[in-house]
Amino acid sequence: MTVERPELSLLIPVYNAAETINALVERLSAELDSLRIEFVLVNDGSSDDSDAVCRKLHEIYPNQLTYVKLARNFGEHNAVMAGLAQTTGEYVVIMDDDFQNPPEEVLKLHSAAREGSFDVVYSQYERKQHSPFRNLGSTLHNRMAVALIKKPRDLYLSSFKCLSRWLVKQVVGYTGPFPYLDGLIFRCTHNYGTVEVRHDERAAGRSGYTMRKLIRLWLNMFLNFSILPLRAISVLGFVVCLGGFVLGAVALVEKLLNPDLVPGWAALTVATTLFSGVQLLMLGMLGEYLGSMFLSHNQTPQYVVRETLPRND
Repeated sequence: MTVERPELSLLIPVYNAAETINALVERLSAELDSLRIEFVLVNDGSSDDSDAVCRKLHEIYPNQLTYVKLARNFGEHNAVMAGLAQTTGEYVVIMDDDFQNPPEEVLKLHSAAREGSFDVVYSQYERKQHSPFRNLGSTLHNRMAVALIKKPRDLYLSSFKCLSRWLVKQVVGYTGPFPYLDGLIFRCTHNYGTVEVRHDERAAGRSGYTMRKLIRLWLNMFLNFSILPLRAISVLGFVVCLGGFVLGAVALVEKLLNPDLVPGWAALTVATTLFSGVQLLMLGMLGEYLGSMFLSHNQTPQYVVRETLPRND
């Protein structure tokens, strides 16, 4: 007997979500009972009882739920890549584990993707329920993405989105150790749509969004999905060299006009500091690129799966 492909896969990266993941799966199952759905839960090294809760959910929904336990915490984008490799649905909705993405809004994303034949549909929020720090970080991140990955200027890169099966196949082909999902998406397609959805307060716990993770995400976008920083360094080097020639010409003219002029140590110190700083900046950026290349060449794993509990077809 041929088993029909699920119409929709719900991919949920789980991190310290023991208090919410059970209720979230139950709500989603009730809201989407008109569709053939599957759940893919990826436990990204949680330190609470998320593993036990996810195992219990697999017992309750054996025909609908796949549980993937990673060997340690690899980060959200790596966990999503691990989950995408397990999905089988015609469309895949990626959502958070804390109820900030309301279950009843999933159908909006799925309907928009299917009816518009989009490869990806991003959710857009009229009002986000994030902290001011996270909103500021998201704003900076989205502005940088315009230049680095050619993101459309008016698009907000939300984590709550729907991908087509075709796009999922393209994305999971990336095996590098530093995945950045939106960068991979815009490498493949600009056939995207948007839909406005509600954004709720967290049901429990607190956000794992930190300055350290934000910087790591920025560096990932800089070093693995764009060569714009290298081009910027080339331009900076040219500008500094041009400035050096101009300063040299000015000094020569001043010396010709006033032979008794004694050059000042301040100008020499400033010039030396400026050029040394530029050189260190260039070497540091090149070192980051070489480090990323080394880790990729050294086959650093994108993620390591400790255990998978598949759904029963």
